[in-house]
Amino acid sequence: MATAIQGSDALSGMEQAAPRERAASIPWQLWMSALAITSAAIGLYWDISWHISIGRDTFWTPAHVAIQLCGVLAGISCGHLILWTTFARAAPLREASVSILGLRGPLGAFIASWGGLAMIISAPFDNWWHEAYGLDVRIISPPHAVLGLGLIAVSLGAMILIVGAMNRASGQARNALDHLLLYVAGMFTVLRALFILEYSRPGAMHDPTFYIAVMLSFPLLLMAVAIASHHRWAATVMAAIYTACFLGALWLVPLFPAQPRLGPVFMRVTHMVPLRFPLLVIAGAVALDVARDRLAGRGRWLQAAAAGTAFFAAFVLAQWSFADFLVSPAARNWVFGTHYFGYRMRPELVEFANSFPPTSWRWLCAGMALALLVAIVGTRVGLAVGGWMRRIRR
Repeated sequence: MATAIQGSDALSGMEQAAPRERAASIPWQLWMSALAITSAAIGLYWDISWHISIGRDTFWTPAHVAIQLCGVLAGISCGHLILWTTFARAAPLREASVSILGLRGPLGAFIASWGGLAMIISAPFDNWWHEAYGLDVRIISPPHAVLGLGLIAVSLGAMILIVGAMNRASGQARNALDHLLLYVAGMFTVLRALFILEYSRPGAMHDPTFYIAVMLSFPLLLMAVAIASHHRWAATVMAAIYTACFLGALWLVPLFPAQPRLGPVFMRVTHMVPLRFPLLVIAGAVALDVARDRLAGRGRWLQAAAAGTAFFAAFVLAQWSFADFLVSPAARNWVFGTHYFGYRMRPELVEFANSFPPTSWRWLCAGMALALLVAIVGTRVGLAVGGWMRRIRR
């Protein structure tokens, strides 16, 4: 399609109105994609909390349903878009689509639909895994890896789908799509934080492994979306969404009663156990946005080195000192939530849950240097991915 596509008419097949009469509406398929990512973020947080508060008593928990709803919504919305573009002769996106296995549709729709299928496939795989190997509470396992890859594909597909529509639009429609992109990217930031939860307990925040995990998770995503977006503070907005979601869950989840249903029970639990206080990613995101703005138009590696170093330095300075507070008795309250423990936490280990294990200076220096390198390389990849996203039209 040679003309710009604006508003929801671009995907619904409705007749385009004059430019001055077009509403800055968003296609329903994009709303469904955003709803899918939101359902996944809520469901995954809820599922981890359910495991450490109640245990895995059945597959059909509300949290599991919320997670799988993400795959269903992505399959319905993106599958409809692909089938409509393929078989409807007057489909408005036919010329602005790619062809895969005889089907036509936006690239993001294919990626998201594949991710939704992987998520649905992971459900019986996860159920079989627990029946065969036990009711573990680890985040990283083969079925969870399949689920995670599906979640990543749905998230990336949704963002690519939004970016493609945004790059074809202009005016108010473009601004509305830009805001939706930042929201979806913010929810993906929540998912990224949940994926590294096992490495981000307060007692690990003086260990280089924690900082390596953070640098692997955030700079690439923040930079890529910041480049694709037209918002001055794109990375900061994404980090703010993540922070608000984790804070809201930290303060609301403990209000609901819960009781362990599986043994062994080592800690007394009467209410749902929330996850941890959000990481101070927002400090690194602000630094990244500032560096990105001041070095716009300069060499890519110079931008990556400056922005990656800025993110790393701001995050380490903020999180390292904040970790000292988190392991102290002053943080053991409902505001910071370091006094919450799952029912399988052994009492003799509780005293070590909020303390720093010994770390050699040699490993600390080498590990932090590696974390800095990961941040710079990730930022450089994010620049390349963001530049590619700005060129997407299909």
